[in-house]
Amino acid sequence: MRVLDGGQLRLLRAVDAVFRRLGDGWGAAEFRFPFLLRTRDLDTFDYYDNFPHLGLAAARLDPERVGTLLATASRPLEQVPADVMRSAEFALPSAACYAIYLDLAGSVLPAGGVLRTTLGTCFRNEDHYDGLQRLLGFSMREIVFIGQEEGAKQHLGRAKDAVLALLAELGLEVKLEVATDPFFDKNSGKAKMQRLFPVKEEFVVDGLAIGSVNYHRNFFGERCDIRAGDDTAHTSCLAFGVERWVHTLTARFGSVEAALSAVESLG
Repeated sequence: MRVLDGGQLRLLRAVDAVFRRLGDGWGAAEFRFPFLLRTRDLDTFDYYDNFPHLGLAAARLDPERVGTLLATASRPLEQVPADVMRSAEFALPSAACYAIYLDLAGSVLPAGGVLRTTLGTCFRNEDHYDGLQRLLGFSMREIVFIGQEEGAKQHLGRAKDAVLALLAELGLEVKLEVATDPFFDKNSGKAKMQRLFPVKEEFVVDGLAIGSVNYHRNFFGERCDIRAGDDTAHTSCLAFGVERWVHTLTARFGSVEAALSAVESLG
């Protein structure tokens, strides 16, 4: 478990303020959502089919069974065994944008679409963890467009240009690497389309992905029954792993203080 000290927290907040300014400039309304999502809601997105290796659940403890356990277990407890837990109705999501789509479920949006941004605490059950580069719980800032297809694609292009310009201003060398989106079944028409039009591109600095742009086509629009004008909504998002930016900027400038100065001096 990694603890952020005061300087790192100031840098994290300054970096996120830069991301928020991007969202403000594009007219993205800011929202704060609960950390937990209902298990059934994540399953609406085939989450457990696509990301079983990342899944984490939040289970209630059964007081009676816990009492029995404590009467015989050595203390302090190293683990809480599954047999003292009730079935998990809630999960710890691995991305911040899911809550946005669920919040808009059943909505009819203007044809021009809407932009929303959120800073979420996300969780991933990784096979290993590595300082601020790979955490079990981490901060993710997302700026999401929900609307018609052309608007979703325009958001991707605008977001990509903005991040590349930001990285250049900070003197960071970046590779834009194409990835695939497991939400689309590999045999589906959408999976074939993503080979023609990339749906996920990552901003990679020194081998570490610090952000991405993602186009989900109408997947979330269909699953959440969100419409934009007369059409099923398309969605696209710009996502940042904020702690990874703290790590990357500290390495680039040699100290947290120098990194903070560089971020605060951005226009």
